[in-house]
Amino acid sequence: MPRIHVCSLAKIEDTVRQTGARSMITLINPAYPVTRPGDIHVDRHLFLSMSDIIEPMDGHTLPGAEHIDELLGFVNRWDQREPLLIHCYAGVSRSTAAAFITACALRPAREEAGVARLIRERSPTATPNARLVALADTVLARGGRMSAAVSAIGTGESCYEGVPFVLELD
Repeated sequence: MPRIHVCSLAKIEDTVRQTGARSMITLINPAYPVTRPGDIHVDRHLFLSMSDIIEPMDGHTLPGAEHIDELLGFVNRWDQREPLLIHCYAGVSRSTAAAFITACALRPAREEAGVARLIRERSPTATPNARLVALADTVLARGGRMSAAVSAIGTGESCYEGVPFVLELD
């Protein structure tokens, strides 16, 4: 069964070891060094450099359409027989948005609200980045349903590091 694992930067090594993930998506500020685990081949690692913001801010990289294009291109090539790991710094916002976007992109018939509710059930701290979701909503022609779904689950519990979770695609 295709699975997406979401965690923080601090937990990537353990998550790869425990889950057998062989593909990884990193969504993080360019200033943070990320060491790719040895089990993840360089061709199976997507690094998206962006800040966790929803509006322009001096000195920060605003998530943009180019990030969504790269994300969708990568997940459409992902070998779904092996787990995918998605992480950001805290495992709360950018990574949960990318997991939500991936599920919606790869399972277009799946209801957006159901995917968002499942993410909330799996991680009480998940707060998908609204800008990333809105951009993907437009690209995937979901008519605002993706944005409405993450808005409906609201902001997750306050934390320093998010609760890791798994999202099954089937």
